[in-house]
Formats: sequence, C-alpha cells, structure tokens
Amino acid sequence: MLRNRTVAVVAAVLAVVGVARASNWPTRPITMVVPFAAGGPTDVVGRILAGRLGDVLNKQVIVVNVGGAGGMTGADRIARAAPDGYEVLLGTVGTQAYSQTLYKKPLYSATKDFAPVVLVAEQPLMLVTRKDFPASSLKEFAAYAKANAAKLSFGSGGAGSATHLGCVLLNSKLGIKVQHVPYRGSAPALQDLMAGRIDYLCDAVSTELSPIKAGSVKPIAMLTQRRSAVLPNVATAKEQGFAVDANNWIGLFFPRGTPDSIIHHLRDATVAAMNTPALRARMETIGTDLVAADRTSSSYLQHYVASEIKKWATPIKESGVTVD
Repeated sequence: MLRNRTVAVVAAVLAVVGVARASNWPTRPITMVVPFAAGGPTDVVGRILAGRLGDVLNKQVIVVNVGGAGGMTGADRIARAAPDGYEVLLGTVGTQAYSQTLYKKPLYSATKDFAPVVLVAEQPLMLVTRKDFPASSLKEFAAYAKANAAKLSFGSGGAGSATHLGCVLLNSKLGIKVQHVPYRGSAPALQDLMAGRIDYLCDAVSTELSPIKAGSVKPIAMLTQRRSAVLPNVATAKEQGFAVDANNWIGLFFPRGTPDSIIHHLRDATVAAMNTPALRARMETIGTDLVAADRTSSSYLQHYVASEIKKWATPIKESGVTVD
C-alpha cells in the first residue's frame, strides 16, 4: 500500500515538473522539418508558415529540408526525435497516409509514432504537361496517352508522395500505364518537365502557377472538385468527364510523448498565424487553401490521419504500386 502511494506521489511530482518545463516553451529556436526538397509546394507552405509562426511564438522557426523515400526520411527523423517540442514535422497526406500502404515496410506508424498538432492547409493537385504535348484537354490527353503509353513518362516529387499518387489515381481512371520517374522533390521534377525530359506531372497549383503563366508548361485539368481561384480557366477533371479528386493536405506533428501543454501551445500559435490576413492572402496567391476553424483541433487531425490511411489503402492496393 505504502509502495503504491509512493509511486503515485512520484508520478504526480514528475507530471508537475513536466508541465512546469513545458510552460516555458519555447526557450530556443524550433526546427520545422519539411520532408521534401526546397522549392516544392510543401516547402513553400512551410516557409510561409514558419515566418509568421516565429513572430507569434517570439522564437525563430527554422525550416530544414530532409527529403527521401517519398517524405518518410524526414518524417522518420521526427518520429525518432526527443519529445521536447523543438523539432516538428510539416507532414502531408503522403508522409502520414499514403506511406502506410504504399511501402512494404514503412519506417514508422503514422498513428502511433506522432503527436498530431493541427491540420493547416490543402493544396489541390493539377495535371500539367510539357508545353508541346499534343493535347489541350483531358479527353485529348487520355486518347493520346492510351495510344502512346509505352513512350511516355510522368514525374513526381518522390515515390509515395502526393504528386506520385495523384498521377497514379489519374492513370487508373484513364486506364493507362505509364513509366514513373521519381525525383527528390517537386522542383527538380518540374525542371525536367519544362526541359521536355518527362511528359507530365500531377502537382500543386503553388508549384505550377509561375511556369503556367510563363508558358513553360501546359495546364490540362484540376484534379479536385472545384477550380482554383488563381487559375479559374483551368477546368476540373470532373467537368471534363473524369471522376478524379486528389489534393495534398498539410499539418504539423510532434514526436509521440510530447507534453500536451506544448502541443496545445503550438496548435494555438499556428491557428493565430493562420488567421493573420497577410498569411491568408499569401496562401491564396499560391493556390493553397487554409482549413476551416472547425478542422483545426489536434483531435480532429488524429482522427483525420486514421481516416485518410483507410481511404487511400484501397486505391493504392488496386493500382498495384508498391515500394520496398
């Protein structure tokens, strides 16, 4: 009996100490790990968010790019990090949902190895081709791709990334099988698309906006339910007769075991940053949609990740795509 009371007292003291330490957070700069190459759509959102978040927290938020394995390399760094609040993951649908089915041996459990903080944004994906691709609509694209699949290739920001699975879903809907060329991030894939070394890419509006306006790539279709405010003339796949819906969602994740007080502190600071008019306007200009207020709780993100893993398991398995 005495031993049980002693254990209970020690546990209570440790809990109080943990809360006390957490209440001083942050006392030094925070590292935000972006699990993709610099210049890609996730990286752009991360850097915009980090700048404003640093102002809200009154501590610098340093963006570090750790690419590889479709984003799993960077995500795994956070899964293994000390749960002290000084390293946080800018996770995506690719790192937290696709990876759990796509990879035969995922580096981590997306539901067990992380402490969800807040869902931040969604980025609609779109189909773009090299500028001289002989198609201007999704119907024309489908017809040409079916007739020439053996000599075509599509790029992505890495096996298992949103850009990869977006095109996998599109190819499945169109009934085509095309060679996949993975890159270490969306930016190098886009460079090769503009150079004509690959034929098409399924990427976020934030990445494709400038090259589209410059005429360096050709927009074919939005792969979401609605058109983009920054590219209103690009019709959706659904409007063009194909039921394709793909977007890249982005959220913040701490390592499992991070104190609740730190999680809540970062969640509240992130929401405050998201509500800044300048940040909202900046996100709109790159075609990124900040999520509604009722989707910003940590518990919402926890359940959302579980539902997204389940949602994408079937199409990934049906596609036959796996990564060792």
